[in-house]
Amino acid sequence: MFRLAFVLAAMLFSQLCAAAISPVGLWKTIDEETNEAKSLVRISEQNGVLVGNVEKILNPAKQDARCEKCKGDKKNQPILGLQIIEGAKDAGDGSWQDGEILDPNNGKTYTLKLTPQQQGKVLEVRGYIAFFYRNQYWQRVE
Repeated sequence: MFRLAFVLAAMLFSQLCAAAISPVGLWKTIDEETNEAKSLVRISEQNGVLVGNVEKILNPAKQDARCEKCKGDKKNQPILGLQIIEGAKDAGDGSWQDGEILDPNNGKTYTLKLTPQQQGKVLEVRGYIAFFYRNQYWQRVE
């Protein structure tokens, strides 16, 4: 009986710890096609929602790149410093959802789901439109 209670308590504790992992921090973005590190994005929480800004571009030749294909007020803005994540909220299941992510390479905005994995060392970043999606796996820097 004691073993069963211990096992159940351990399982509950591990679930609570997993749910508490936050995507807030600095992340190295990894291109899903080339597996190449592209940039550093800082995710922070503002008024209960997540935002993410490009903090560093890792390719020296692209330091002055602009979001040429973006629309609205982001058109032709420097990618360095650009807010590419906005509006994601804690879904209560260990993920953050209902936000948007901007791909500065094509100017498109996708619905966003963020899911910390591997004890918060990796962030699954899913951008999708309807049933079509793509995943990237970012690495925590800090």
